[in-house]
Amino acid sequence: MDFDFGALSRHPDVEAPELVAADAADRLLLDEAAEALAAAPPETVAVIGDAYGALTLGAVARHGVRGIRVHQDALSGEHALAANAGRLGIAQDWRSHDLDATLLAGATLVLLRLPRSLDALSEIVEAITRYAAPDVRVFAGGMVKHMAVSMNDVMRAGFGRLDVTHARQKARVLIAAKPLPGAAQTWPKTRTDAATGLTVVARGAAFAGATVDIGTRFLLEHLDGAPDVDEAIDLGCGTGVIAAWLARARPGLRVVGTDQSAAAVASARATAAANGVADRVEVVRDDALSSRPDDSARLIVLNPPFHIGATVHRGIALKLFADAGRVLAPGGELWAVWNAHLKYRPDLERLVGPTRQIARDRTFTITASTAR
Repeated sequence: MDFDFGALSRHPDVEAPELVAADAADRLLLDEAAEALAAAPPETVAVIGDAYGALTLGAVARHGVRGIRVHQDALSGEHALAANAGRLGIAQDWRSHDLDATLLAGATLVLLRLPRSLDALSEIVEAITRYAAPDVRVFAGGMVKHMAVSMNDVMRAGFGRLDVTHARQKARVLIAAKPLPGAAQTWPKTRTDAATGLTVVARGAAFAGATVDIGTRFLLEHLDGAPDVDEAIDLGCGTGVIAAWLARARPGLRVVGTDQSAAAVASARATAAANGVADRVEVVRDDALSSRPDDSARLIVLNPPFHIGATVHRGIALKLFADAGRVLAPGGELWAVWNAHLKYRPDLERLVGPTRQIARDRTFTITASTAR
């Protein structure tokens, strides 16, 4: 069966002319793995990092692969995969899993979109070598401009054989086999931040790893001035640093951390536990605040990402601002830290409400926006 990559949509993720749902790396991966996919018995194929369904749906449509197990870190990716399948009339024959044994046990073939982060790749390699079948083969692809020789080193740390394909349309595939037994298991990482005293726990794909990124650190220096409320939301919570800090600083406060990243959610839950506040920090995997009702919050705190995948783009921040504006009750406040050169204040005024500057340094601006 033919498969139309151009028919794929990114929805509900941000859509824009310069953002695509499938690229040359998806096409090359499916072509390089075509023979292996056609021969794969049911329930033996795992797909990791499939952004919007190109790999999973391509494997089903082109090769009739049955019982695919899929791990997508972003919840929007899971939703896009299901929506694209419905749009293309492809019956669902896959299951979503965490990056664990349920995804990889007995897998003999793994299709992997190479992540941007070497830490994320390291955790994936560890999981494959720990759980997959001894004869597993891994087809790992990406766009050449986002690949580095150090990725080969990470792959070689877990596999006895690594072959590199020729590039095609600026994409390339690494093919790994012969997983090395007894490789050390190093994820998640844990580190105590000297300045805040917080213990940070991070999975490989979590932003900033087991550190406190500089934007968050600047925000924490000023959060004492945020409104005194019973519940706060840490939107896009990452590893849960802000949520844990708020819960520790305000013993009567309940904090809800939300993030669409599976790695972030697992990290934030572990960070809350490591700091003794798990009883007052709830972490939810959510696409922005889609599960929250309108006018239901009085304080939201946000350090928004400034890129979508490998593309610097304002779209994700604007989506988060808009959802914060919807969820805040009139008079509630959004406290946000953002790269000053991005000039988000007019967007915050439009999407949330009147916005005042709390602090600014050479890199970051902190604002408080009051919902109308």
